[in-house]
Amino acid sequence: MAAHPLSSVTITAIATNATYKLSLLRPRFCTQKYASNPITHFGHQHLLRNASVNVDIQRRLLVLPLHVFTVDVSGHLLQDAGASLLVVAGAYALVSGFDNLTQHQIIEQNLSRKLVHIFSGLLYMGCWPIFSTSTEARYFAALVPLLNCLRLLVHGFSLVTNEDLIKSVTREGKPEELLKGPLYYVLMLIICSIFFWRDTPIGVVSLSMMCGGDGIADIMGRRFGIHKIPYNKHKSWVGSISMFIVGFLISIGMLYYFSKFGYFELDQVRTIERVAVVAMAATVVESLPAKGGIDDNISVPLVSMVTAYLSFGLQP
Repeated sequence: MAAHPLSSVTITAIATNATYKLSLLRPRFCTQKYASNPITHFGHQHLLRNASVNVDIQRRLLVLPLHVFTVDVSGHLLQDAGASLLVVAGAYALVSGFDNLTQHQIIEQNLSRKLVHIFSGLLYMGCWPIFSTSTEARYFAALVPLLNCLRLLVHGFSLVTNEDLIKSVTREGKPEELLKGPLYYVLMLIICSIFFWRDTPIGVVSLSMMCGGDGIADIMGRRFGIHKIPYNKHKSWVGSISMFIVGFLISIGMLYYFSKFGYFELDQVRTIERVAVVAMAATVVESLPAKGGIDDNISVPLVSMVTAYLSFGLQP
């Protein structure tokens, strides 16, 4: 039995029905810019000529599985949440380890405090590659120093007492000291994580100078700082020279580390020159008299950020 050709009315009805079904999906999958216009009297002839093609295309769209039109974000979410938990656990283990060394009198309290200053920030920054490539990854990473920030506020205002924490990160063992240098330290970690993520050298160099450079300056200055700087009797030439060299080397090493992950590409010669300028600026600022001035955990990273911004720019 021969099939009867479809009449124009039937074709129009089929196309209109398919168009209606597609319109239910269009707000979900199409932007307003590409939404088709409703059928008008002047478009009927064009519709009749292409009805069979349109019906076939629209029927295919209607039977596509939903996962074709959705983005899988659960993987990134789980990865970032797991990375945050891992870094928190690592930071706690680091501090606890140095506390145990101090309690067993293996290392001095001041040395333990400065080693925590050096390694906690560098290891935190070194964990950035384990976070996902999503735009929210930096905020998950910033949760780690944010939790530490809240912890310092709670204990700094003596809402809760924790003698081990106070001894491990303060000079004189006073709770209010937590609201100064240690708090500024974690705030800089948060700022660099959010505004200067791993895809720019600015945050990498700034944290390297604050953690590695400033930390080693205090250690070397206390132990070997016989010759003082003329304009600041509390700082020594050994400490400042150590800060420049160690901060420079750590910055170069961290930049090389992140470049291996493909976050940015660097010209070797120009990178060395730029990092040397940043290290020199940070060293000079650290050597200035601090009495009544800005804490090194603020001045060193801020000056490093500005100098690195001028040297590298937002795009390396």
